[in-house]
Amino acid sequence: MTDSIQTNQFAHLANGMCLHYASAGERGKPLLLFLHGFPEFWYAWEAQLAEFGADHFAVAVDLRGFNLSDMPADVSAYRVHHLVDDLRLFAAHLGYAKFNLVAHDWGGAVGWSVAITLPQLLEKLIMINSPHPWLFLQALRNDPRQQQCSQYMNWLRKDGSEQALMKDDFSALEGFFRDHDGNLPAWFTDEVRRRYHDCWRRGLRGGVNYYRASPLHPPTEAEPGALSLDLDPESLRVRIPTRVIWGESDPALPRHLLDGLEQWVDDLVVERIAEGTHWLVHEQPQRINRLIRQFLQHP
Repeated sequence: MTDSIQTNQFAHLANGMCLHYASAGERGKPLLLFLHGFPEFWYAWEAQLAEFGADHFAVAVDLRGFNLSDMPADVSAYRVHHLVDDLRLFAAHLGYAKFNLVAHDWGGAVGWSVAITLPQLLEKLIMINSPHPWLFLQALRNDPRQQQCSQYMNWLRKDGSEQALMKDDFSALEGFFRDHDGNLPAWFTDEVRRRYHDCWRRGLRGGVNYYRASPLHPPTEAEPGALSLDLDPESLRVRIPTRVIWGESDPALPRHLLDGLEQWVDDLVVERIAEGTHWLVHEQPQRINRLIRQFLQHP
């Protein structure tokens, strides 16, 4: 699968960041950009690069703080406006003024922000288990179930969480992938484990700093979190064509986060996958490919 994928490519951006990326296909064809989440890296999109390189310039980037991309130590370097700026400059580095974007988890948080603040960059947006910021904000403020589901975010924000994740050969970090019975999924093969462990050994501080930099987390006595934000909901409207693919068995992001999404996205299609978890891209890569292609081909 990886024969057609080019790795070890680096983009030196005008803001001083250096981002690593992998690609398939020819530069000059329509750009299809993939953004991973935590604790992943470009490799999460291996099946998508192999599929879409035939008719796109398919690119999966390591976000700042992950894998082979630069990892600033300062928490403030992971605030969302920096992440959005990375994406704008990265597309320009590749030679594109407009592109299609597929994003998951933290990559999705960046994707929503790009769609809201720089919609002129995007043709279409495809989100996979990443909630719209207004709906997530309201759930973190008012929904005890979501507050409980998101307690892991407050744990990751604590000093030393990256060291705890590295103990016992990344046992706690692998726990993110385990099911309710404590079993690792079938897709987490020995080869996938090796690739992820190689990535994680390069450092976890950057990935954890995404949680530390964001106010979108459950409130505590010491940290107001989501309660501290005063946003104009109308400023968070998305006006570009958007498809949301949602694994409804996601333990951290329950399906009720989709409720009311049509009020914030003008052109929306939602595809629900009842048995899919947060790791839907890994579980059903060919189904994800079909859904992406259907949306890209739709006028």
